[in-house]
Amino acid sequence: MATGYLEILRARHATRLLVGTLVGRLPNATAAIAIVLFVRAEGGTYSLAGVLAAVYGVANAVGQPVLGRLVDLRGQPRVQLPAAVLSALAMAVFAFVGTEPAVAAYAAVAAAGLFTPPLEGGLRALWSSVLHKEDHVHRAYAMDAVAQEVMFTVGPLLVTVCASLWSAQAALLVLNVIGVLGALSVVVSPPSRAWRSAPREAHWLGALRSPGLLALLGAFLFVGIALGSITVAAVPYADEHGGDAVYGWLMAGVGLGALIGGTAYGARQWSGEPARRLQVLVALLALGYLPLTLMPGAVAMTALTVVAGLFLAPVIACAFVLVDRHAPRGTVTEAFSWLVTTFTVGASVGTGLTGPVVEEGGALWGFAVPGAAGGVSLLVLVATWRVLAAPAGRAVVAARSENDPNRAVEPRFSSGDRA
Repeated sequence: MATGYLEILRARHATRLLVGTLVGRLPNATAAIAIVLFVRAEGGTYSLAGVLAAVYGVANAVGQPVLGRLVDLRGQPRVQLPAAVLSALAMAVFAFVGTEPAVAAYAAVAAAGLFTPPLEGGLRALWSSVLHKEDHVHRAYAMDAVAQEVMFTVGPLLVTVCASLWSAQAALLVLNVIGVLGALSVVVSPPSRAWRSAPREAHWLGALRSPGLLALLGAFLFVGIALGSITVAAVPYADEHGGDAVYGWLMAGVGLGALIGGTAYGARQWSGEPARRLQVLVALLALGYLPLTLMPGAVAMTALTVVAGLFLAPVIACAFVLVDRHAPRGTVTEAFSWLVTTFTVGASVGTGLTGPVVEEGGALWGFAVPGAAGGVSLLVLVATWRVLAAPAGRAVVAARSENDPNRAVEPRFSSGDRA
């Protein structure tokens, strides 16, 4: 297992790109908790903090595919670095202005979310030019999914450490400066500077004109709902079984499960149709959520959250392969950014949906939501099997400038036009 991952990390530029992307995404991964801590430090209410965090999330969901399309059109350095700087400057304005006047706070937070650079999609577009082997690219996707779990675990810890050592304002500023440095490390690298998207056919829908991608996004909306719902359902359970410490252990359990599952998934080479494999993985993900409704004691419940998280990273990694396959020519960064957006929106819907469910039926019904959402995701995948199962000859060809196998010109568009 370790040998396979080390082989990837030893590839030239691979470690730099992975670490730089993770560091560059720290402001995004920690934005919600950093905003909440800052608003509370400024004397604002939890309601205001929640609304500002939601504004950031919505703006981020809008900005990712838009900036992803610009990356495909203009290249990574010309979009990623200016976007990172603008996002950091907007968050700095928020840090210095505070919550009054409210209009300025909302505008600054929205701008910070809107200009968050699409580093995730950019990294996945670069893997093929760095690794040159299809199985290595697929393993890198799994490693990428695992690294995300580490970042989303370590990131909030960094925020709280910065806030306790200095202040919540300092945490906002420091993490965004670090994020700009991470983005800079990526965009000045030779693979990022050399990468060019394949010529694209003009279409206002961009990546969304792919039926396969639309089917995948529909399924992933419900995967996001499942994950978002757990974060809310765990709150009343923790209140009855030990408070905040138990809640922290439950969330850590989900992350640990994803870490274990993603590491194991990426350690082997998978054969067969990835669309069928994704169905199996989503089915296992949904089944893994069901035991949470048993709600045993805190220790056993933490173990169950580990089980619930086992198949999350493998599902994400397998989805990356299908995005790779179904992205129309010249839209790979945009396509990956749409996956990020869909997952983010789904998680937000999950948190919003589970709140009323928990109020009416308690933690038990709250924990039923992720299993139900996982089941709906599976139904979407089964219903769209014909579109997701790519025909032969569309596998990833690693040694080219873009992870985009769909090289045929669409007859209804002029090949000289660009979207």
